[in-house]
Amino acid sequence: MSDIDIRVTGCAGRITLTREKALNALSYDMCMAIDAALKDWAKDDAVKLVVIDAVGDKAFCAGGDIAELYSTGKAGDYGYGRTFWRDEYRLNARIFGYPKPVVSFLQGFIMGGGVGIGCHGTHRVVCESSQISMPEVGIGLIPDVGGTLILALAPGRLGEYLGLTAGRMKAADAIYAGFADLFIPQEKWADLIAVLEQDGNPDILANAAEDAPDGTLAAQQSDIDRLFSGETLSDILTDLNTDQSELGKSAHKALMRNAPLSMACTVEMLHRLRGPSLSIQRALDLEYRFTFRSMEKGDFLEGIRAQIIDKDRQPKWQYADRIVPAVAVSQMLMPLGADALTFEEE
Repeated sequence: MSDIDIRVTGCAGRITLTREKALNALSYDMCMAIDAALKDWAKDDAVKLVVIDAVGDKAFCAGGDIAELYSTGKAGDYGYGRTFWRDEYRLNARIFGYPKPVVSFLQGFIMGGGVGIGCHGTHRVVCESSQISMPEVGIGLIPDVGGTLILALAPGRLGEYLGLTAGRMKAADAIYAGFADLFIPQEKWADLIAVLEQDGNPDILANAAEDAPDGTLAAQQSDIDRLFSGETLSDILTDLNTDQSELGKSAHKALMRNAPLSMACTVEMLHRLRGPSLSIQRALDLEYRFTFRSMEKGDFLEGIRAQIIDKDRQPKWQYADRIVPAVAVSQMLMPLGADALTFEEE
């Protein structure tokens, strides 16, 4: 497949995204190719670990390929999107629970679907150019691909802040928030991968790691906790609306751009997930409840139209007054019954 290069080199299963001109956006076929390879390698004793990387300097993966999702959804066919999300989420769970080390090298933009591929492994390497974000609320979705798991585990109320503002994290902030593990300058990557292919031992990565350039989130933590501690989106907006700090003003501006229903559901999801029952399966199940309904009852198609198709940046969101009824949130997150996400092998 021209969009992806899957092979075994030495004792490493190698997955390289090669769709550079499209910022390595993930198509359904790419997801299924990765899934098939991981299934095979799990049973292959010759494969000691998996290494995931991507060509190009601009992006490891800038998200899922949403052109087909949009065209089928606009035609009233919601089945394609539901199948895409279902199988992508199963892949995310497979990476998270994989029985062998999974090493990902994350340069440039890592957004949405790229987080699902690159940020659930055991060794997540970032560099000088890395910028990780979950920007889904800007297109009428919620942070998905298991992103709510990472957000729910982030310090304090950082999950709400990152999920609602779609803020981008450079290396140090990504490590602080739990999206990455190690900062290693990109110039070292090729040599490290060659060693990994030879001996299959990821312990060399810790020895190569350096201190990342200073981030901003740790210093802002107390303010983020203060501003994003509300029980609902309305509570958070009220706190932001009266705050005169630069952080408060910039966050409020971001929230005024994004889809109200998506943001309200994101807050509710993070609150539900936190606690002893948190798991990747529970996070993905909750995400799928939303994405399953996102074309028919949410703002996804309108968000894509405004941001990507027409590019007018003027989405006509539901609940444009930012007052989202609790019942609307509940309806998007209700159990799906027979359509619920499952993780058994088909």
